[in-house]
Amino acid sequence: MARCTAPSNGHRTASGAAACPACSSRGRSYGGYSSPSSYSPSSYSSGGSRPSGSGSSGGSSSARPRWSKAGSSVAYNPTDVRTLTPVRANVERRASKPDLRDIFLCHAWDDRKGVAKELHDLLESLGVSVWFSEKDVLLGSNLLREIDKGLVKSRIGIVLVTPSFLNRIAGEGVADKELSALLATDLLVPIVHDTTYDDLRDASPLLGSRSGLDTAEDPIKNIAAKLAELVAL
Repeated sequence: MARCTAPSNGHRTASGAAACPACSSRGRSYGGYSSPSSYSPSSYSSGGSRPSGSGSSGGSSSARPRWSKAGSSVAYNPTDVRTLTPVRANVERRASKPDLRDIFLCHAWDDRKGVAKELHDLLESLGVSVWFSEKDVLLGSNLLREIDKGLVKSRIGIVLVTPSFLNRIAGEGVADKELSALLATDLLVPIVHDTTYDDLRDASPLLGSRSGLDTAEDPIKNIAAKLAELVAL
C-alpha cells in the first residue's frame, strides 16, 4: 500500500496532494479542497437576479420619481427620473416666488401652429400655465423684451427641438436668443421631435449635452403628462 508523503513533503497545495502516491488516488478533493471541476455555473450569482422588466440600456424599467403622486398613471423610466430630478429641485426652490408661469415654451416660429401649439394645448388641458408667444406677445410689442420677461416669470423652460428649430439656430434667429438665455439656467428640458439628438449636438453642442425627452420614444401626450407632474406644487 502506498504511503502518504505529507509528514515529510506536506500537502499545503493541490499539486502536493496530487504528487503523493497515497493521496492522489483519492480523487480531486483533499483535506476540504475542491478542484475547479466542482464549480457549477448555475450556482453563481453576481449580486442577485436581474430585476424584472429591466432592459439592457438601463432605461426601460419602470421608476417612480418622488414628486409623482400615489396612484398616478404616468409611467417613467430611470432615465426620465435622472433627467427631471434636478429640474424638479429648481421648481421647488422657486416655489415661493409669486405669479410665475409653470413653463416657458421655446419653439421655432414655423412650429407655432403645429407641434408647439399641440404641446401648449396638452399642457394647458392638464392645468399647466404656459408662456407661449402666440398668445403672450401682443401685436406691436417688442418680441425680445417680451421673451425676456417670459423667461424671468416662468418656473422652467422647455425647448421644442424640431428641424425648423435647428434651422433657426443656424440662422441665429429669435429661437437662438431664447435658447442662449435658457442655457444659462438649470431650468431647461429639451424635447426632441422629428429629429435626433445627433442632429441637435451638431447644431448646438451645449443643448445636445442636456438630457431631455424624445417623442420618438414617448408620445407627446405622455411627455405633457410628465411635465405637468414635474411642475405641480
